[in-house]
Amino acid sequence: MRHVIALDVGGTGMKAALVGADGALLHRARRATGREHGPDAVVAGVLDFAAELHAHGAEHLGEPAAAAGVAVPGLVDEARGVAVYAANLGWRDVPLRELLRTKLGIPVALGHDVRTGGLAEGRVGAGRGADRFLFVALGTGIAGAIGVEGRVEAGAHGFAGEIGHVVVRPGGTPCPCGQRGCLERFASAAAVSEAWARACGDPTADAADCARAVTSGDPNAVRVWQRAVDALADGLVTALTLLDPRTLVIGGGLAEAGETLFTPLRDAVRRRITFQTPPEIVPAALGDTAGCLGAGLLAWDLLDTTPTTPEEPT
Repeated sequence: MRHVIALDVGGTGMKAALVGADGALLHRARRATGREHGPDAVVAGVLDFAAELHAHGAEHLGEPAAAAGVAVPGLVDEARGVAVYAANLGWRDVPLRELLRTKLGIPVALGHDVRTGGLAEGRVGAGRGADRFLFVALGTGIAGAIGVEGRVEAGAHGFAGEIGHVVVRPGGTPCPCGQRGCLERFASAAAVSEAWARACGDPTADAADCARAVTSGDPNAVRVWQRAVDALADGLVTALTLLDPRTLVIGGGLAEAGETLFTPLRDAVRRRITFQTPPEIVPAALGDTAGCLGAGLLAWDLLDTTPTTPEEPT
């Protein structure tokens, strides 16, 4: 049975699937990255995991995979197939596409994890049917994916969609990127966790705790939450002005707060826009499976056969 390999490499674990031409998930697997053993061991682990998936397909599906798609974190040069920098994996300039192509002997597509997840959300998730969408992931940091006609724009140098580094508070909190006042320093799940831990005096408190406190009416939590929502709305309106998307899909850990986030966020965006047409603002639909699903789509794109209704891996 014709199929492709889909592999999503995260900071601590890898999710994978063998995906059929109709989008069916024919095999699923998970594996630790082994980052505690160093960056070379992580690369070796990715190659070995991909080889195991390739062998499984050949043995159980009657033929080896026709292509592979891989999503990785950090800075990715998709045109060259190089993982330029991934701090949580210790990677710098890893030619992962060529390494995998040599190991497997099949075409390989390499993508940025958020853009790859955005591809899945745009084609088969919350943005399905939208000709232009913006996917924004609110996690430890903030990143985005710009979708146009079923494709995601990587940019000339692989940095398109980095909305987390739009400056929303000039001269504000320093960011590891070298700027001050970046959006992700105020509206990421990590930023909300840090602010709420300070406000409530509990160093173990996180963004989910803050959201629950907001729901119960805690005034300090409401203040922390609204600060994040206002910063996020400022960044999103900048993006909307530049990109004019039809649908804005919000995912990541902070989006798990549901309407505790989406109701004030929609209101805050609406108050800020003037001439812009407001997009539909919706939660992501695929959760942490988006990267794996998107990797499968990247692989099928190499073969000019894109499935339209893939199941979600578990």
